[in-house]
Amino acid sequence: MSHAVAAAFLALETHAPTLEDTRTRDLFTTDPSRFEKFSVALDDDFLFDFSKHKITRGTLDLLVALAKARNLESRRDALFSGEAVNNTENRAAMHMALRDLSTRPLMIGGENVRPLIEAEREKVFAFARAVRSGEAKGATGLPFTDVVNIGIGGSDLGPAMAARALSPYGSEGPRAHFVSNVDGADLADTLATLDLSRTLFIVSSKTFTTQETMANAASARARLVAALGEDAVAKHFAAVSTKLDKVAAFGIDASRVFGFWDWVGGRYSLWSSIGLGLVISVGPENFTQFLQGGYDIDEHFRSAPLDKNIPALMGLLGVWHRNVMKRGAHAVIPYDQRLARFPAYLQQLDMESNGKSVTRDGGLATHQTGPVIFGEPGTNGQHAFFQLLHQGTDVTPIDFLVAAVPTAADAHHHALLFSNCLAQAEAFMRGRTLEEAKAQLRAQGLNEDEVDALAPHKVFPGDRPSSVMLYRRLDPRTLGRLVALYEHKVFVQSVIWDINPFDQWGVELGKELANRLAPIVENGGASTEGLDASTAGLIAWRRSATS
Repeated sequence: MSHAVAAAFLALETHAPTLEDTRTRDLFTTDPSRFEKFSVALDDDFLFDFSKHKITRGTLDLLVALAKARNLESRRDALFSGEAVNNTENRAAMHMALRDLSTRPLMIGGENVRPLIEAEREKVFAFARAVRSGEAKGATGLPFTDVVNIGIGGSDLGPAMAARALSPYGSEGPRAHFVSNVDGADLADTLATLDLSRTLFIVSSKTFTTQETMANAASARARLVAALGEDAVAKHFAAVSTKLDKVAAFGIDASRVFGFWDWVGGRYSLWSSIGLGLVISVGPENFTQFLQGGYDIDEHFRSAPLDKNIPALMGLLGVWHRNVMKRGAHAVIPYDQRLARFPAYLQQLDMESNGKSVTRDGGLATHQTGPVIFGEPGTNGQHAFFQLLHQGTDVTPIDFLVAAVPTAADAHHHALLFSNCLAQAEAFMRGRTLEEAKAQLRAQGLNEDEVDALAPHKVFPGDRPSSVMLYRRLDPRTLGRLVALYEHKVFVQSVIWDINPFDQWGVELGKELANRLAPIVENGGASTEGLDASTAGLIAWRRSATS
C-alpha cells in the first residue's frame, strides 16, 4: 500500500470519532439544506439521496481523497479503454461495450469490436422477432407460447431478475421461465404445466460443459424427444455458447446459436446474447431501452466529478461503512415486488466480484473487502428481518429502491408502498430515544411503573444509515440504470481495496470436488477411501437411506 493510500485511510479513521457524539437527526436540524447537499439527480428520472448517512462534507472530502490516492479516475479510464484490467486472466472487462449506443470505435486488443457487437445483437433481435411473431415455430407447426432459459449463475440470475422486473413489458411475448438448479425439481416443476410442442429451450453455457446446466439441458432434451421425437430438437432448442461443435452434437441448428466474448464476464453478461430470453420476452425495442439505461450510467460514471458521481459515491460510502465503521453486511430493499430477484442478482455481482482476500499483485488484502449482501422486497422485509436492522446489535447500511409512479399497479397501493419506504428510511435514521418512548407510553395511559418497565424495549437507536434511489417508474431504461450503477459501484470498491473484481477462482474448488464425488455418489459400490471422515460418513449414510 502506498504512503498516500495509507494516509488517506488514516485520515478517515481519525475523522470517524469526531462524529461519535453526533446524531444524524441533528445534522438535518442544523443544516436545512442537507438534502440538497447530499443528493444527486440524474436528469428528471433518477435521484440518489445519501443524506441519511452520518457523514459531513468533511467525510465526503476524505473519501474522495482516498479515491484519488487509489487513482480511481485513471483506473476507470483503463476499464473503458479496453485494457486487460482482469489481470489474472489477462482480459479486458468491456461489458460496457455491449450497451454503448454511440458510434465511436470500441477498441479491445487493437480491434474495433463495435461491428461484431452490433452484428451479434441484430442476430439475437431477428430471432427474437421471429419467435414473438410466430414466424419461428415448433416441430408441430405451432408458435411458441413459452421460453425456458436453462443456465446458472450469470446465465440465469441476470435474465431471470430482469424478466421479472419488466414483466409488464412482456405481455406480447411468450412467457419466460428460468431453470438453474441441478435439483431435478426445478426442471420438473417448470415443465409441469407447459406444452412441450409450444416450448422453446435456450441453453446458456459459454463452454457448453457447465455441470448443472448441461444436466438440465439433457433432461429437457430427453423429455422433448420422448414427446415429439428426435427431429424436434433442432426446432425447440437454441443456445448461447461459443462451442459450436458441442452445440451441434446436442442437435441445435447453427442458425440458433448466439455467442459473446471472453471480455464479458458471466455476471456482467446480461447485456449480451445471454439476454436472449429477456429479448424474446420484452422485445428488441424494450431491450434497447435497457441498454440505453446502462449507457446513461456509463457516461455519467465517466464524466461526473467524484463528489457528484452516483456509482462513485455508492462505492465510497460502502468503503466508509465496511472499513472505517466495521460493518460487515449491506441490505438492498426494493420497494417494488417486481424487483424481488434484484438482491439475489446483486449477491452474485458484488460477492463474487469483491469476495477476495488477495490483492491484484498476489499479496494479502490490507483491509476488509466485500460485505455480505442480502435483501427482500419491502414491505415483506419489514415483517421479517427489519427487527434486527432497527434494534439489533449490529448496524447494517441499507439501499432503498422505489418508484415515484407505479407500473401496471394500483395507485392507492403504491401510495402505501411509497409511504412505507420513506417511513422506514426515516425511522432508521431518526430512531426513538428513551424519553420519547416514555412520553409515548404515558400518552397511552400507562402508569410510571409500566412506563419504566416497557420503555427500554421501545427505544430505537437510530443512526442506521440508508440511501434512497428514487426513480420515476420501473421501466426498461430505469432497470438498465440500476444494474449499471451497481456494476460500477462494485468496480469502485475493488479499486479502493486493490482487488480484481473480474475473476472468480473461488468457485473452482467446489466444482472440482463435485466432479470427483459425483461418480462415487452415483455408484453405490464405489470406494470412499481417501475421503475425509465426514464426507465418507455422509455418503455411507445416504447409501443406507436409499438401499
